[in-house]
Order: sequence, then structure tokens, then C-alpha cells
Amino acid sequence: QVQLVESGGGLVQPGGSLRLSCAASGSRLRITAMGWYRQTPGKQRELVATITAGSNTNYADSVRGRFTISRDDAKNTVYLQMNSLKPEDTSVYYCNAFDIMTGSYWGQGTQVTVSS
Repeated sequence: QVQLVESGGGLVQPGGSLRLSCAASGSRLRITAMGWYRQTPGKQRELVATITAGSNTNYADSVRGRFTISRDDAKNTVYLQMNSLKPEDTSVYYCNAFDIMTGSYWGQGTQVTVSS
């Protein structure tokens, strides 16, 4: 019932910035929270940042102060502004949306590579 499409990933040098976008579509959306997660080969998927319908935010300690999550309800879109990127931020980033009636949905993922 919910489809998520991510965009904005790519290659950036250490210290650079990227802005990820995730657009949600579907019928009768009842999304109460959206978030970004990342998964590196050999590791479990981990939380990066979440935002609720009330715009309360939560960040992983490793990205707090560098990343900012925001949402545009009119466009059903969540953003992740990533500044001061580090090589260890290299990962596939996945968008997640929680619908109060039907549960969680995942995007296909977008690659972020931080390298000189």
C-alpha cells in the first residue's frame, strides 16, 4: 500500500555534503513516522535518524550534529541533510515509513560513498 522511492545518493569527498530524499506514495496514507537507516556489508542495518508526525527527531550518536532529518507533509517526503561526511558514513541508506494501520515499509536503498 505504500511505496518509497529514495534519491540523492552518490560519491562525495570527506567533509562534503549530500541531501537524500524519500517520497512516499499510496492510497489512504496514515504515516506517523519516517526514518533513515543504513546497512554496510557484513553489518546489521542500523538507525540513522527518525522523525514523527509531530516532528520529533531522533538521531544515532554517530551522526548527531552532522545530519538533519526533516519532512514535507504536502509532498509526503522525508529528507536527510548530511554534512561533514566521513568515510565511515559510506553505506546503503534505506528509507522507512511506518503506517499506523499496516506497518513498516522500506525503500530500495541509495548508495552513499564518502571517499577521496
